[in-house]
Amino acid sequence: MIKGNLVALVTPMRRDGAVDYPALRRLVEWHLEQGTDAIVSVGTTGESATLDEKEHCEVIARTLEYVAGRVPVVAGTGANATTEAIRLTRCAAEAGADACLLVTPYYNKPTQEGLYLHHRAVAEAVDVPQILYNVPGRTACDMLPETAVRLAQVDNIVGIKEATGELERIQAIRAGAGPEFAIYSGDDATGCEAMLRGADGVISVTSNVAPAAMSEMCRAALAGDREAAEAIDRRLAPLHRNLFLESNPIPVKWALAEMGRIETGIRLPLTWLSESCQEPLRQAMCQAGVL
Repeated sequence: MIKGNLVALVTPMRRDGAVDYPALRRLVEWHLEQGTDAIVSVGTTGESATLDEKEHCEVIARTLEYVAGRVPVVAGTGANATTEAIRLTRCAAEAGADACLLVTPYYNKPTQEGLYLHHRAVAEAVDVPQILYNVPGRTACDMLPETAVRLAQVDNIVGIKEATGELERIQAIRAGAGPEFAIYSGDDATGCEAMLRGADGVISVTSNVAPAAMSEMCRAALAGDREAAEAIDRRLAPLHRNLFLESNPIPVKWALAEMGRIETGIRLPLTWLSESCQEPLRQAMCQAGVL
């Protein structure tokens, strides 16, 4: 089971929108130096919604190449068409991904039975560990804890990223699915408390800009050291908040560009961070000690 700080890595782009693979390699090396426990490639923060299928698979393959087995790589392979999710998951599995992260089918608004059948179909089609991803604020689709518990019985569905920020859900899933089913917070603002209540880690946006601090906080929380974990989390709290002043990954890409780690590339319909949001985010970065 992967535990700790899993960075939801951005996909760096040049100003013309082309994927910047040298910058991706540099980001991977930096995260390994900073103690990041695992890398999530081409999730929401990685702009999966604007990469075409070929690019999607190539970014995953390049990330695996650059990581070279030093930490686990989780590939984002969800889609709102089950057949597309199967293709992406198969592509990631063939490239050597340690696990795949599958967001609930967005826009379609399936029933709970539809969610169960969708994820079971992907799991039965591709023999790779799979992590469910529930983020109803972006998908208009909410996987209820009882559906997650039901899917936990499928052999290669091994965990869930629960991004509602509702801590009671994490406890309900843990109670129903048991200790071997991995639970990751997908909400930086509540990630520390989620781990203190039994989650196994956080799939983090904040970790893009403060990887060492996030890793240290995760280690403390997983060890049950509430005082140490909360002390770090308080320092990061403005980042947790201000990295969502506009839609993710707009603020985090701006922050990384301010740090000199990526160019100012992002794809429409996303736009560069509004000027009014830049100073609050800059102050949060200063408080966190990253700028």
